[in-house]
Amino acid sequence: MRLATWNVNSVKARLPRLLSWLDETRPDVVCLQETKCRADQFPAADVEELGYATAAHGDGRWNGVAVLSRVGIEDVSNGFPGQPAYEGEAEEQTKLTEPVLLTPEPRAIGATCGGVRVWSLYAPNGRTPDSAHYTYKLAWFAALRDALGAELADGTPLVACGDYNVAPTDEDVWDPAVFVGSTHVTPAERQALAELRALGLHDVVPTPMKGPHPYTYWDYRAGAFHKNMGMRIDLFYASETVAQRVTAAYVDREARKGKGPSDHAPIVVDLD
Repeated sequence: MRLATWNVNSVKARLPRLLSWLDETRPDVVCLQETKCRADQFPAADVEELGYATAAHGDGRWNGVAVLSRVGIEDVSNGFPGQPAYEGEAEEQTKLTEPVLLTPEPRAIGATCGGVRVWSLYAPNGRTPDSAHYTYKLAWFAALRDALGAELADGTPLVACGDYNVAPTDEDVWDPAVFVGSTHVTPAERQALAELRALGLHDVVPTPMKGPHPYTYWDYRAGAFHKNMGMRIDLFYASETVAQRVTAAYVDREARKGKGPSDHAPIVVDLD
């Protein structure tokens, strides 16, 4: 069984590349993030021609997640219990003339595929450590921990993968000094990841394919990809029963090359 996760940074903009990659790599289950389209506008018919059923969760130009599967797709969950809604910055709230009904952003979708519970996750960015978005990010992770803990309690084989927007250690950023005072590397964010692992989830670290660090994201600017100025913020967390089945895992750097790529590369994980 081959699983994969990929922040495609707009599924419509990346569709030809996605279809080509699916045809070449042939994963059984794919988790996509930052699809940037409504669920009813997801190109399900295009991926169906390659044998994939689709579960998509999205509401417009931002965020959006999906699961594609060739081994069945059941028990779909749009979001997780307790998932918070972003209330906005204080200055944004003062501009409101009447109450607005807040709903959780489409940042998580779960489905059971081939006997494995799979979650595609797109964590909030956090913006700056002193922002309301950072507080929201930590609350989102706390709710995710509780939700995954409940699912893991019954022994279900589980994978929680996607763009976590956190680098687990200083080894996971190209230059730790550059990130001092920034999000993605703060102790509170890294503690949130540690609490997920404390549930019994294992960090399946992929082979980097180039250099010593398995980076998954490189900024579009300043030739960051060619200089390998990257970050490992796309993570593949697996329960014990799934982690024991891992035979190989790698970052597909080739998918980050060429014309019009996403700024993230896929992670591909093979199970026996």
